[in-house]
Amino acid sequence: MATYTPKNILITGAASFIASHVANRLIRNYLSYKIVFVKGDISSAGLVNYLLVAESIDTIMHFAAQTHVNNLFENNFEFTKNNIYGTHVLLEACKVTGQIRRFIHVSTDEVYGETDEDVIVGNHEASQLLPTNPYSATKAGAEMLVMAYSRSYGLPGITTRGNNVYGPNQFLEKLILKFILLAMRGKTLPIHRDGSNVRSYLHCEDVAETFEVILHKGEVGHVYNVGTKKEMGGIDVAKDICKLFSMDPETNIQYFLDNQKLKNLGRSERTIWEEGLKKTIAWYTKNPEYFISPLKTSFKFLIYGRTGWIGGILDQLCKKQCIPFEYGRGRLKNRASLMADIQNIKPTHVFNIRVRGVTFNAAGVTSRPNIDWCESHRTKTIRTNVVGTLTLVDVCRQHELLMMNFATGCIFEYNAAHPQGSGIGFKEEGKPNFIGSFYSKTKAMVEELLREYDNVCTLKVRMPISSDLNSPRNFITKISCYNKVVNIPNGMTILDELLPMSIEMAKRNLRGIWNFTNPGVWINFTLEEQAKVIVAPRSNNKMDASMLKKEFPELLPIKESLIKYVFEPNKRT
Repeated sequence: MATYTPKNILITGAASFIASHVANRLIRNYLSYKIVFVKGDISSAGLVNYLLVAESIDTIMHFAAQTHVNNLFENNFEFTKNNIYGTHVLLEACKVTGQIRRFIHVSTDEVYGETDEDVIVGNHEASQLLPTNPYSATKAGAEMLVMAYSRSYGLPGITTRGNNVYGPNQFLEKLILKFILLAMRGKTLPIHRDGSNVRSYLHCEDVAETFEVILHKGEVGHVYNVGTKKEMGGIDVAKDICKLFSMDPETNIQYFLDNQKLKNLGRSERTIWEEGLKKTIAWYTKNPEYFISPLKTSFKFLIYGRTGWIGGILDQLCKKQCIPFEYGRGRLKNRASLMADIQNIKPTHVFNIRVRGVTFNAAGVTSRPNIDWCESHRTKTIRTNVVGTLTLVDVCRQHELLMMNFATGCIFEYNAAHPQGSGIGFKEEGKPNFIGSFYSKTKAMVEELLREYDNVCTLKVRMPISSDLNSPRNFITKISCYNKVVNIPNGMTILDELLPMSIEMAKRNLRGIWNFTNPGVWINFTLEEQAKVIVAPRSNNKMDASMLKKEFPELLPIKESLIKYVFEPNKRT
């Protein structure tokens, strides 16, 4: 059996769970190999082509993919982009450069679909592909592309289809780790339905060694099942973990993948289930800093706007979701202080809620009650709303951080294309057309400039309302002090419903400009009534919330949201 010796290996998705173990093993065992992994977008053809040529890549181990099935159903197109389009970009770069001697494509056993519990023989490499969810369908599609490039252009491809993997440094949502962390805290282990759905589990050290063998001995054009005959249901995993924590063990349910082809290469699993599980529990027990709670994510937020209304609500939401966060101490205009915040806090996301002149901001204290303050403090308004925001987003980009930027919809006013009462709202790509206040001018200016940055998610808020009717910044609290409320319809943001969505948007790494309002309109003052009590004219408009509604189908219209999140919690009993 011929042995392949690579020189320069590009590992895509090297920061992921399985790929990181493979990369570490190759680095430890083969000092002469150059292992290349770069933080970047696999769908960027320019970057991929540059890396192949600049690093003289002769071998690719393609691990990069979106894998979290539960998240897949909420954002299918992003997974298609990564798993299919990203693979296609990589394959085309291989064809163009013509220098790749091995292309190892990492797929999944889920492409086979569901397996009956009473089968005698497991799936083998020639079994029919019957994916049952969009994730496995995109992985099967990527496999077809690899096969096509192998047959049409002679790409030296090898495909692997693996079972579930467990071990140190795994993403915290995975079953075994979730059960271990819950057991360590003395919590009950939740089982969906009867827990009879069976899966196989391979320890990460076994998987890394397997890829080492496939890299050197795998045959071009072949598919290898990376599997084990040890199969069990979720209930059995839970019982085994309970046993190791002095609880009741239960018997296993078995079904398996046929991995005879891999055995023919001289490779079979070394770490038995019981041993691997003990090693995994021991590692997490000795490394408690890896997690904070069973529900902890890998997020940490840096929030600018400590004394602001929204900042205070975000504080409570982060605590409720067990998300670590800190407030920034730096001044937005001072780049060095922002750099120090990021270096000291090491956030994954930055929330910017600090703006001048709007009633939900950190600077909007009693001496600055509304946007009229901006009319007589224009220089200070520019410093915070324009210079400060741009400085922060630029620092975030330098550190490859996503900035969640709370902005305003007070940059539009009804016009011929969006007539009052028509129901036609301004879309995210619409050009600002309201310049009646200096505050709106600065916000429109900075929004246009932020379009040049790819690391910002701008959320345009309108007339924010929360269930806290004691807050002087709450729109309901304010209008209760007015004599008349009449007939100009305006968009509105129900904070109790939408602010949790802003956190979810950060988790999903969503970017671009979003109309951050509930669907529908609220009836506001007439223009004549407004003119009697304000210095600067006010924006009146309806913003189109369909983009946000598509991302969050559960988003309620203004009236329904008000009833659920504001009126019902404050109902007198």
